[in-house]
Amino acid sequence: MKRFLGILLGLTVAVPAFAQVDAAKATSIASKNMCFSCHAADHKIVGPAYREVAEKYKGDSGAMAKLIKKVKQGGSGVWGPMAMPPNPGISDADLKIVLTWILAGAPQQ
Repeated sequence: MKRFLGILLGLTVAVPAFAQVDAAKATSIASKNMCFSCHAADHKIVGPAYREVAEKYKGDSGAMAKLIKKVKQGGSGVWGPMAMPPNPGISDADLKIVLTWILAGAPQQ
C-alpha cells in the first residue's frame, strides 16, 4: 500500500510539469511578440536561453507569477545588467501559454 501511495504521489507531482504544453502555439505567440529577437530555447542571445530560465525557476511555485510580472513590466538585474523591455501588450492568456512552455524546458514538441 505504501508503495502504491508513493507512486501515486510521484505521478501527482510529475503530471503538472507536462500538462498542456503546446510548443507550436507557444513558439507562434513568442514569435509574434518578438521574444525570439532576444531569446532562444537553447542558447543566450541578448537575454537568457529559455532552458536556463526553466532551470533557474525549477521547483519555484511562484515562478509563473514572477515571470508574468517580469515580461509585462520589464526590468534588469536577474540575468545581468541588460534590461528586458516591458511587453504590456501580450495578453495574460498568451503569456501563460508561452511561460508554461518555457518552464517545461522549451520542448520542441
